[in-house]
This record gives sequence, C-alpha cells and structure tokens, in this order.
Amino acid sequence: MSTDPIEASNIAHLDVEWRRKEATVWCNLAPRPRPCFNLPLLSEVIGLDTRLATMGLTREKLSERPHFVVFASRMPGIFNLGGDLGLFRQLIDSKDRRGLETYARACIDASYRVSVAYDLPLTTISLVQGTALGGGMEGALAANLVVAERGVQMGLPEVLFNLFPGMGAYSFLSRRLGANEAERVILSGKSWRAEELHALGVIDILAEPGEGETVVRDYIAGRQRRSPNSVMAMQRVRRAVNPVSYAELEEIALIWVDAALQLKERDLRILNRLVHSQNKVCAQSQVPDRVRDEPAKRVSYAMPGFAAL
Repeated sequence: MSTDPIEASNIAHLDVEWRRKEATVWCNLAPRPRPCFNLPLLSEVIGLDTRLATMGLTREKLSERPHFVVFASRMPGIFNLGGDLGLFRQLIDSKDRRGLETYARACIDASYRVSVAYDLPLTTISLVQGTALGGGMEGALAANLVVAERGVQMGLPEVLFNLFPGMGAYSFLSRRLGANEAERVILSGKSWRAEELHALGVIDILAEPGEGETVVRDYIAGRQRRSPNSVMAMQRVRRAVNPVSYAELEEIALIWVDAALQLKERDLRILNRLVHSQNKVCAQSQVPDRVRDEPAKRVSYAMPGFAAL
C-alpha cells in the first residue's frame, strides 16, 4: 500500500499517513508516556488542519483530495484511557483554575475540530479497537462515524470520583441518543461493551475483533464508489440540523472546571486510584513507542475496581 507520511519527524504523539489511493488520512494516536490525552497529543490533533491543507484539499480534482480522516491507535488493546489524570490531580491540589481551563479548552478545541471535520469537505471516523475510557470515549464520539470492534470496553468513569465528563460526552451522546438516555449512560459510571453501545446507537458500525481496519477501508471504498457527493452533503445537513457548537462545548467545559475545584479528599483518593491504574496498565502493556500494523490484542484494560469504586 502506498502511504505518504506527513511531517513525521515533527509529530511525536500522532502518526499521520496520507493513503492517497484510498483518499484517506490515517491518524494513529501514539501518546507517551501513557495512552491518555496529554497536552502534546491534543496540540497535534488541533494542528492537524494545517497538515490537511497541504494535502490537496484546494485541488480542483476530487480524486486528488483526501475525503476521510480516520483516528485509531498504535497501542494494541487500548484506544485511549482518557484525560491526563495525574495533571488533573496536580492542578486541583494547587487550585489552579487557569491550568484546568487551559487543559479543558485544549480538549474541546480538539473535539470540536474533529466533529466539524476541520471545516473541510471530509468525513472523520473513529476506529476503536481497544479500551476507550473517559476522554478516550469522548474523543471517539467526536468523529462523524464511530466504528468499534466487538468486545472492546468504553466508559465514562468520572462519576466514580464525583465529577462528570466535561469535554463533549453530553453534547455528542445527546445528539445520538437524546438527553435522557445520554444522562443515563454518563451517570451509570459503568464500562460498556461495544455490542451494548451499538445496540443503543452510540456506535455506528461493529467489526469483528482484529477486523476493524478492514471494515473501515471497505466502508470508505464503498462510499467512494457509490456516493461521495451525497456523503458530504449529508454531513453538512447533520451539522445544520443538530450542530454541536463551540460555545456549547466551552460552557460545559467551564462547568467541569468549577466542579473539579469542588472535589473533596475522598474524591481525590479515588482519582488517585485511577491514576495508579492508568500507570499500571501502561506498565503491563510494555508496548514500544511505535507499534505498527499489529492487530489489537483482545485484552481487558478496564480499570481495576472500575465498577466497584
């Protein structure tokens, strides 16, 4: 397969490949040292639009432009474990409102750009082949289309330490499920299997374990052959009818900051346990910085005690 790396030497946490024959840009999350949404990774997701602009989006020939952007992960068994919980604890301990706001805005800047496809004639796709928790699940939901392999776990554990997912979960879930069902999912604090979320309507397409990339490529090939123009048009219709505005994401993120600064010591002890679990999962996985083209291992990476906290 012919791929053209995009400024690979300057991308430390996000591997980007322009698969020209598929008209697709593949973006593989590769954050270090832990598979979470740290500030460097968020910055690279936000700045992806400048790289996309160099890939022919201004060319007149549709066949020379990218039409899809796929977000996946380089870490087998893990899509993303969510927010930088260690940073959360540090900023909360120091009562650093500005620091929390900076992090929250980086999260919603990234989510918003993905949700509106960088204001370009593109469709964004999340390919979830491993555990997606907290901000990892929010990040996946920001895409226009969500594909997940059977058996993967997704969840929003923030309620377990008396907080809520404030970086887009309510906005994206309520568009897919309605407000009441979105709140039920968020307040459950449980780990959901991909099959359950597909039945609810959270996940668009289910794939068999290890077949996620093939399913995405087949979907793209089918859409490219049959109806590329209608796909783009329906994308615009969806945004016009039920948009997720930046102002909405920003207001919710600031509510999250207020709530984070109100956490009590008991809540922070639970947060510490989740930080420890993130670190333990990373240590146990022992995956090199760049794991290429390996199928996701069918391993449970749910946080220890996730459902019982």
